[in-house]
Amino acid sequence: MKIAIPNKGRLQGPALQFLNSVGIKPMANDDRALMVPTSWEGVQLVTIRTEDIPNIVETGAVDLGITGLDYVMESGADVEELVKLDFGKSKLVLAVPTAWNIEDPRDMPKNVRIATKYHNIARSYLERKGISARLVKISGAAEIMPSLGAADAIIDVTSTGTTLKLHGLKAIDVVSESYALVIGNKNWIKSEEADRINLVLTMMKGALSARGKKMIFMNVDDINLRAVVSSLPAMLAPAISKLSNSNAWEVVTVTDEDMLPEVIAKAKTAGARDIVVVNIEKVIK
Repeated sequence: MKIAIPNKGRLQGPALQFLNSVGIKPMANDDRALMVPTSWEGVQLVTIRTEDIPNIVETGAVDLGITGLDYVMESGADVEELVKLDFGKSKLVLAVPTAWNIEDPRDMPKNVRIATKYHNIARSYLERKGISARLVKISGAAEIMPSLGAADAIIDVTSTGTTLKLHGLKAIDVVSESYALVIGNKNWIKSEEADRINLVLTMMKGALSARGKKMIFMNVDDINLRAVVSSLPAMLAPAISKLSNSNAWEVVTVTDEDMLPEVIAKAKTAGARDIVVVNIEKVIK
């Protein structure tokens, strides 16, 4: 099976890191390689422009793709959103020069020129808002266009707004939200690779479920068992097993990392000892 990933840009690094956490690791380091074997037998990575991935997935040339929701929306490709990822969060915004004393897009000058590589999304947005504008289609950085005089405003992706400020722009409206996701061909379930694809998706979801979670092991004397167990969070319930030749128990549970200090403090107060905390790679549900 083939998985399309971005060949460059803001999603490339996080996409590779995510696949590594799943256990799908590229077996070649040549940046020029367009098809890369992985540590999973029968699974290849295909490096493609991020904006082209939705259309390539739609054709069935690759089985899965990691891209941004903004590119899926812009392409209009008929694909299935299979896994929402926890990176690539951004906003597609309408930004105008800071010097313009407006906060509402409907206050822009008539027939304003708006530079964007999201032509379809922008056109739909402008129609929805009833804004008269001329779209300037570009493929590169939009932020520079107003200062070059090629456009008056832009519609582009921003994460922090820093780049906009650097170029004397301010966002006055959010066109849409975006995030990274795994997409598949609408007929993937009927393909010869369906079983392998389903396994990959299961492992992807398992890696996401494990993010920010820790497993805790502790020893608890018999007399303190009830108090310790009642103090612990768990996915279903803490696991308990009797220690050999002892009036003590091993208790195992899972907690969110941000709750770890509180959980450990309560467990110790209740009588737990020998507490060990380990990372979790995957949680398969």
